[in-house]
Amino acid sequence: MASALIVDDESPMRDQLRARLAEAWPELLIAGEASNGLDAVIMAERHQPDIVFLDIRMPGQGGIDAARQLYNRCHIVFVTAYDQYALDAFEQGAMDYLLKPVVAERLRVTCERLRARLSQAPDNIGEQLRQLTQILQHGEAKKPAYLRWIQAQVGSNLRMVSTREILYFQSDDKYTLVRTAQAELLIRKTLKELADELDPDEFWRIHRSTLVRVDAIAEVTRDERGRQMLRVRKHPTLLEVSRNHAHLFQQM
Repeated sequence: MASALIVDDESPMRDQLRARLAEAWPELLIAGEASNGLDAVIMAERHQPDIVFLDIRMPGQGGIDAARQLYNRCHIVFVTAYDQYALDAFEQGAMDYLLKPVVAERLRVTCERLRARLSQAPDNIGEQLRQLTQILQHGEAKKPAYLRWIQAQVGSNLRMVSTREILYFQSDDKYTLVRTAQAELLIRKTLKELADELDPDEFWRIHRSTLVRVDAIAEVTRDERGRQMLRVRKHPTLLEVSRNHAHLFQQM
């Protein structure tokens, strides 16, 4: 029976990958989970897994450093949120990768590849790891890694929402409301945290309690009190533009 480790600093992402693997490869034994690269190496020495699913960016020791210690002992699959600038490095070599959030069909393909490789020794990917490190460092210096997915708990399930689907965020005392065309979700991340992590060219802060996706803006009008009121596409709610952010729509 093949065995694997799941390594990610975010518990919901580990849960999601474990659930997806149970569907795509029911016979695969999940020998353990870790939240950083150092624990992954220690756990791999203890359990001797055939496969390690590794997040790249984690506090402390990340996935690349852990992979340097593990690649000659087991098969490595990187699970990453990085954009296209990094993916060419995976496509050109022996390493496999999955994009977050993990899609069932893509995971099925990865599992088929892994089944075929289990009878072989792990590939020597040392040089490719070095090249990948350089590409990631260059990409991070060139462009910040902005938030692309929002995780929202819906009952006992984790819902993954692309930022491209989001019309606006609106905060209250304890939660932030995430509004899409089809749903309304609540997350614990603050509006300040979101403002720091989202691409400022894609999301504008129009009020101390509201962030709106720029390409979702349908029109801005004035009400009877002279306030600027913003309407987004695909939703009837009007959002107030505060005086501190009225400069965004100076032509009004």
